[in-house]
Amino acid sequence: MLSSTMRPVGLRAARTQRASTVRPRVFQGLFKQASTEEGFYAFNVKDIDGKNVKLSQFKGKVVLVVNTASACGFTPQYAELQGIYEKYAKQGFTVLGFPCNQFGAQEPGSNNQVKSFAKSQYDVSFPLFSKVEVNGASADPLFDFLKSEKAGIFGTQDIKWNFSKFLVDKEGNVVGRYAPTTTPGSLEKEIQKLLAA
Repeated sequence: MLSSTMRPVGLRAARTQRASTVRPRVFQGLFKQASTEEGFYAFNVKDIDGKNVKLSQFKGKVVLVVNTASACGFTPQYAELQGIYEKYAKQGFTVLGFPCNQFGAQEPGSNNQVKSFAKSQYDVSFPLFSKVEVNGASADPLFDFLKSEKAGIFGTQDIKWNFSKFLVDKEGNVVGRYAPTTTPGSLEKEIQKLLAA
């Protein structure tokens, strides 16, 4: 029997080569898993003033994501969104508003105009973000993610209109998707349950 010092060099080299090809694959798998674990928190977006915002800053909070518009029949929901934001903000709840002009061209203004309207008409103080598209090839990656996590009615992914809503729990899981007709106030019990979890 050959001792470890007498084994052919070719055999040692082959084993070394096999080890070097196996280890990177293992590590690549770990890195790939780590890069997808953050989910909701992995995204960066721009706020209404164009500044970068990492959604990871909302870890530990219950979040309601809404695509908004200033000239829509559902625009008065701004008032309810602000109301539940004020009511539960200190308990760890926030609303994230994303203006969108894809539905009936009901958000045609600039980001500054959107910000001014929301503040002057509804005294909005929850975070607003730069205008985005939520459907199609130019959809913001965040909304592609939200739609993939929670499909709409009949399993469809596309958002149907302004003021669609996605509810995210404290750990970044998308736990609810709601139609524009679902009022923010009607979500209070679900918000309370998530805050208490």
